[in-house]
Amino acid sequence: MTPKELKSTYKSVFESDDGKQVLEDMELRFGLWRTSYVPDSNETAFREGQRDVILFIHSILKEK
Repeated sequence: MTPKELKSTYKSVFESDDGKQVLEDMELRFGLWRTSYVPDSNETAFREGQRDVILFIHSILKEK
């Protein structure tokens, strides 16, 4: 699959009604709208990694 085809697939999945619901759940579950910081630096890094996946999906969806 080419990068262009993969982006199209992401959009097809996450712009569907079901995909929007899943993405909303992931945003809440993985802390898109809250800080990743906690006193334990390993836990902060883990949380930021989860959040980064959601940011990646959003970046794909914004591309034309």
